[in-house]
Amino acid sequence: MSTSREKTSTKGTTQSSEKKSASHRPRILRSIGLGLITGAADDDCSAIGTYATVGAKLGTSFLWTAPVTLPMMFAVVYLSGKLGQVSGQGLFAIIRQHYSRWVFYPALIGVLIGNTFEAGADIGGMSAALNIFVPIPFPLIVIGAACAMLAFQIWGSYTLIRNSFRWLALSLLAYVGSAFLAKPDFWPVLEGTLIPRIQFNKESLSLLVAIIGTTLSAYLYTWQSNQEVEEKIARGLTQEWQRRGTSERALRHSRRDIFFGMFFSNLVMFFIMLSTAATLHKAGRTDIPTAADAAQALRPLAGDAAGLLFALGIVGVGFLAVPVMTGGAAYDLAQAAGWGNSLNAKPSQAKHFYGSIVVFTILAMSINFIGLNPMKVLVWSGIVQGFSTPPLMLLIMLMTNNRAIMGTRVNSLAINLLGWITLIAIFGASVGLIITGIFG
Repeated sequence: MSTSREKTSTKGTTQSSEKKSASHRPRILRSIGLGLITGAADDDCSAIGTYATVGAKLGTSFLWTAPVTLPMMFAVVYLSGKLGQVSGQGLFAIIRQHYSRWVFYPALIGVLIGNTFEAGADIGGMSAALNIFVPIPFPLIVIGAACAMLAFQIWGSYTLIRNSFRWLALSLLAYVGSAFLAKPDFWPVLEGTLIPRIQFNKESLSLLVAIIGTTLSAYLYTWQSNQEVEEKIARGLTQEWQRRGTSERALRHSRRDIFFGMFFSNLVMFFIMLSTAATLHKAGRTDIPTAADAAQALRPLAGDAAGLLFALGIVGVGFLAVPVMTGGAAYDLAQAAGWGNSLNAKPSQAKHFYGSIVVFTILAMSINFIGLNPMKVLVWSGIVQGFSTPPLMLLIMLMTNNRAIMGTRVNSLAINLLGWITLIAIFGASVGLIITGIFG
């Protein structure tokens, strides 16, 4: 992450003022780290739609996928964050330095397209959910939401953005409340959680592939590595050489933080599937086109409170996930071009970076006005992610085992084993997702 244009001035605070502000920060904010933000961003509108569909179509039989995907999510995000901590750079800055352009540019283009399409679908999804609370024309909500998120990223300090994301992440707890209001039966829930079952038919396999592909999206990798760098910049380490290296204590803290974030993410995934399984599946309502449709369908079955809580979760995570995707794309492009890229910098210090955020947000918003079917946008976004995710994960595995990059912080045998298993799962899911998207 280049900060040559930032000098010692940042959009946030200096090291001393950062420490001072931290002491006055509410205890809950001090105990919640970057892992929660990344985990919550994984439960974006498209993921919510996927999990709601799984619960509606298959009932409680796929609840086991939440604990099974947890270690894979942890491996992916931890290794990405570790790269940022040790190298002091974002993911694509490292790839640009150590790999040829034939490797670098295909990975970059895939991530940029995937992030933009998914952000566009998410803007539409959260706007549809917001329309439940604010009955004004849908296009106005789309434009208003996009402008609000854009203004927040450009003019908000990094500390404000980070802490706001933490609170927005907690909005996902609405799904826990929604699930309890649905009054599920205990024994089917326990059985579906502890006993993996799958029917080898097209519908079940397609939904399994969608779950794996959704929970292990590429934008998570780049975001986590970039935020590890941002944290160092916020502490006053504005030069790359100052940010290189990390301690075992810092890595242990990172492992705990990321595990908590991924656990939270999968807990939310579990309760989303449970809420629609206990209501829509039981009532025979299996066709759920979007997350907002799921929220509306819940209202007559589980009460207005359950449906409104479900919609509230969509809106809250939308305001978190869309900036993660558009901001993540801006980080990646800026690192590819060698531009200054930091949310700690003022817009005047990183014009190309903030300009990229504006461009990616406008492109994502525009997807909702060109007549594309929202579900087709999500499908094609998944296909693009399917092409870009396995190569990116492979590069992460290679880089975290490269002593020229990691020094003594190369992977242990255990994390390598988990990482390679995750890569195989991602590759299989991506192939399945592409086949499903192309051939239906």
